[in-house]
Amino acid sequence: MSSAKEVIVIGAGIIGASIAWHLTKAGARVTVISDSGAGGVATPNSFAWINASWGNPEIYFRLRIRAMAEWKRLANELPGLPLAWCGGLCWDLPAGRLEAYAAEHASWGYGIERVDAGRAAQIEPSLVEPPELAVYVAEEGVAEPVAAAKALLADAERQGARVLSSSVTALVQTYGRITGVDTSHGLMAAEEVVIAAGVGAPDIAATAGIKLPIETPPGLIVHSRPYKKLLNGLVHAEKLHMRQTAEGRIIAGSDFAGGDPGENPDATARDLFAAMKAALRGASPRSSRTSDGFPIIGRAEGVDGLYVAVMHSGVTLAPAVGLFATREILDGERDPLLTPYGLGRFAQ
Repeated sequence: MSSAKEVIVIGAGIIGASIAWHLTKAGARVTVISDSGAGGVATPNSFAWINASWGNPEIYFRLRIRAMAEWKRLANELPGLPLAWCGGLCWDLPAGRLEAYAAEHASWGYGIERVDAGRAAQIEPSLVEPPELAVYVAEEGVAEPVAAAKALLADAERQGARVLSSSVTALVQTYGRITGVDTSHGLMAAEEVVIAAGVGAPDIAATAGIKLPIETPPGLIVHSRPYKKLLNGLVHAEKLHMRQTAEGRIIAGSDFAGGDPGENPDATARDLFAAMKAALRGASPRSSRTSDGFPIIGRAEGVDGLYVAVMHSGVTLAPAVGLFATREILDGERDPLLTPYGLGRFAQ
């Protein structure tokens, strides 16, 4: 790989941090620019589920499986990364669809196990009503996303990267090529700019005439105060997805990506907390809420010097995207697993 390319990464969430770390490790001169600090905006509010679970075509499943393996590789390269392979218990589907999901993913090589109420109670003893039918994937896990992003950025800085607190006001173009960024602290030049700014990415890209078709619907997720250990892993019950963080907070939503907050988000949050307390023995949490974004990975066609990496499933995909983006930016090698996810699939 090239040892001298100057790259600016816009965004310090888990995706920006991973790309910055991989680029720095590969020898690039990297500057990370963020106006929200290490961890970004969406990353702190992520459910942080690492999985290759239901609802996706096989081609996307393959990318996610690879990303799960890359998390293990990354943890070996950066010891102490806050990562736990705690397993996931799911029954948030009608029985027929749950069976179909289990059969399909088992045929793809996913380590999925059908479980009854007795086995579910062994996996998660705090459940008030263990499901009669669920599926369990022991290889699924969670990361503590802000701590992971901070660890990646700190190690990138140790290896020579710069992390700057500033806002990017525009991409700078010279003869049709992106040659840097204009920031609240002045112009900065680079050979390549990476947009990994999550929900802020469309406004930045628009300054170069590039439309990013990213949807950012609101999604409500609640966080409890730190509490005694109630959950061993991920729980995906009907309209109630939960996990417990390393510090003891229970994170919950009606969907892992955050449910519809409705016209009265406070009331929706209260209802969600009531459902959480009813589902777990001994739970008594308090609330906060958040939202997150959508996926594009690759170079912006027709504009040299610009790479875009914004996506939902950011926590799952982060280490693979960091590795693949680095290879593409420095060596021009695009991993086949990224083939479907370029910006070129959208009409500009």
